[in-house]
Amino acid sequence: MNILIVGSGGREHALAWKIKQSKHCEDLWVAPGNAGTAMVAKNTPINGEDFAALGKFCVSNKIELVVVGPEAALVSGIRDYFESHSDLSRILIVGPGKSGARLEGSKDFSKQFMLRNGVPTAKAATFNASQLRDAHAYLDNCQPPIVLKADGLAAGKGVIISPSIEEAKAEISDMLENKKFGEASSKVLVEEFLDGIELSVFVLTDGKNYALLPEAKDYKRIGEQDTGPNTGGMGAVSPVVFADDAFMQRVKDKVIVPTIQGLSKENIPYRGFIFIGLMNVNGEPYVIEYNVRMGDPETQAVLPRIDSDFVELLIATAKGELKSQTVPTKKELTATVVMVAGGYPGSYEKGKVITGLDKSDDAVVFHAGTKETGSKVVTNGGRVIAITGSGQTISEATAQAYKAISTIHWDGVYFRKDIGEDLTKWAKTR
Repeated sequence: MNILIVGSGGREHALAWKIKQSKHCEDLWVAPGNAGTAMVAKNTPINGEDFAALGKFCVSNKIELVVVGPEAALVSGIRDYFESHSDLSRILIVGPGKSGARLEGSKDFSKQFMLRNGVPTAKAATFNASQLRDAHAYLDNCQPPIVLKADGLAAGKGVIISPSIEEAKAEISDMLENKKFGEASSKVLVEEFLDGIELSVFVLTDGKNYALLPEAKDYKRIGEQDTGPNTGGMGAVSPVVFADDAFMQRVKDKVIVPTIQGLSKENIPYRGFIFIGLMNVNGEPYVIEYNVRMGDPETQAVLPRIDSDFVELLIATAKGELKSQTVPTKKELTATVVMVAGGYPGSYEKGKVITGLDKSDDAVVFHAGTKETGSKVVTNGGRVIAITGSGQTISEATAQAYKAISTIHWDGVYFRKDIGEDLTKWAKTR
């Protein structure tokens, strides 16, 4: 079948890389794609939120399956657009409509959904700019550290953990009054801090059944030892050593099943990915957030571990014919390290020439913020390249990734050198 992937990041390159391996994949397109997706698929320069142009492209190229990578297109209603047009409604889509995408598009909606459906989560309250005085009064009764979350989409950067009430007050004022995260912070959640170890769990669901994908742990902070501001993600490891069978059974029983049952009960049709950000608190799972697509850079660590035809899972999901199952996985561990532009997640320059991309042997190189300029590949975003290594241990996987990284360079490149170290230490203490 002819398949279109919507998006241009590292997640989309990983999706294209995996989908291209399927016996069901004939022509594969990515819109708009990057320099990496151009190596395994055909790029078309259409913005992921230009639904009319995407629709025309799908008709012209006889696209039968659309896989939506980024959250913005889902929240904006790409599925709703396709379903409302007779010439597009036949196309299979992996990704929820607007109603389901609210799980990510609004942190407030997501929190209330969890509470209504008995999904374990941290206590929280939501405030807008007219309620700033109430927010400050609420903060006076909170126990630091305090988590502040922009309600809307903020490219993975709309979460602040404040170590003191005074700092939390200053931050929430900046978010609400000065729109620190734009319209995303027109409402802000003040959330209880959960002390535990974070991980990401991924499922494909057709709204009734689900397939459990490999879990991962990502690294959001820019600095080593998890310091500095949040980014879109600096690395990921899969599997997660503390997510044993007993813990994952609690995740299924207390989180995944109630979530899918809640969608059905609230008449929210859903065919696509659910990315569940969890905190393991003394062996109990608490949901930090839902995302309505695969994570980035977790996708780059998860997909290489799937040991089955991924397109068959996508088709079953899109058709509503998914059977609850655990997806076969390879025994090897994977570790992904993200190479970013100097200055990220703040201001950074684009257009830096990247060298050494052809020297990686064993690790997989996934492009994110790249583009081709003539015969050269240059930087075109904050997160530029994600390198995924594999091995029998986390140390072997990270060593393979860092070996590949040593051959790749551009002016100002930065990456964390401690990806996976915390999990290795955790395993040694058990």
